[in-house]
Amino acid sequence: MTENNHKTVLTGGCQCGAVRFALSVPPPKVSICHCRMCQKASGAPFASLADIEHKHFTWTRGKPATFQSSSIAERDFCAACGTPLTYRLIGGPRIEIMTGTFDRPDRVVPTRQYGTESRLGWVVGIANLPSQTTMQNYGPEKMATITSHQHPDHD
Repeated sequence: MTENNHKTVLTGGCQCGAVRFALSVPPPKVSICHCRMCQKASGAPFASLADIEHKHFTWTRGKPATFQSSSIAERDFCAACGTPLTYRLIGGPRIEIMTGTFDRPDRVVPTRQYGTESRLGWVVGIANLPSQTTMQNYGPEKMATITSHQHPDHD
């Protein structure tokens, strides 16, 4: 499972399933980063990242492609489907995993924010926007015609 033969506590991977990972302990720090680089890397208004030591993390299927996003950091992603997977300092002891890639993202809850100088003003109020479930948005007839090509949230 992992290089230290610890029990797997969390798993995840990319959208197509070509790249999968496992953690042997829960991440001690989960955060949101609003910096401009994280916005671009995630294609979203912010990135949500779970930080863990490399020794508690392993790739269990495939290997990601890597982009050196700055002079000090690299970001891993799936070369097949493009899913952003990680952020890590070059040569550092830790890796940060995009929380949306976990099979159970509800188990990795952010407790702090960084890069707030780039936080978009409207992010603060998103919880108060009108909302619908996917079923409410598309309706049962349309939902019945959709076939997902996404890898399931398990192996």
